[in-house]
Amino acid sequence: MNNRLKVLRAERDWSQQDLADRLEVSRQSVNAIEKGRYDPSLPLAFKIADVFDLAIEEIFNRD
Repeated sequence: MNNRLKVLRAERDWSQQDLADRLEVSRQSVNAIEKGRYDPSLPLAFKIADVFDLAIEEIFNRD
């Protein structure tokens, strides 16, 4: 699944660790999601959307 996580994070000047702390996940999880190696669970996808105050569809899209 493609996503805009890295761009959105960079726009806020957050490190991967900053985002991981906000999401209560590991930095490695954030890295894997950004690189498309891991698709987040639906609850985590909603949490990501909440952190960025966006709809899930504005962050994630199908390949």
